[in-house]
Amino acid sequence: MYRTLQYALLFLVAAALQIFLFNNLSLSVYLNPLVYVVFIALLPMEASPLTMLLSGLAMGVAMDWTMGAAGVNTIATVFVAFIRIHLLNFVCGKENVHDGGVPSSRRLGDKAFLNYLSLVVLIHNAIFFYLEALSPAHALATLLRLCVSAAVGILFCWLIARLFTNRLSLRV
Repeated sequence: MYRTLQYALLFLVAAALQIFLFNNLSLSVYLNPLVYVVFIALLPMEASPLTMLLSGLAMGVAMDWTMGAAGVNTIATVFVAFIRIHLLNFVCGKENVHDGGVPSSRRLGDKAFLNYLSLVVLIHNAIFFYLEALSPAHALATLLRLCVSAAVGILFCWLIARLFTNRLSLRV
């Protein structure tokens, strides 16, 4: 994989933002944005499935270890890493994915990139919050928590993605 140093820095920044800022954000019980998933969303499109799964595992274990979440982050993050290529194919077509590069709004277009990022965040948050609740009795409260957290998470993931991909060329 190319740009290893930049992706290591993205891993650290996403993890640090989640641990030190977003986990300590206590505006409401319904607001818990999970922005660390942006690391998985921004890995190169031609990354191998093994690289994707190991990256998802590393980020999930790091978040579980710091949050004390007993594997919920790992399950959600590895699942998103597993289906990411299918989400890219669905949103922007196989021909664009096979061209390679880093998923960004300049590479995929603003609408396609925002759709892709929204799907990644929504699927990750849905798995995380429903596994965390683990009860159908709290389904409506969990759905509200999912919607609020996903909306804020998508916004912050988009901002992080714009900062990370701002100076990258279209291909790389």
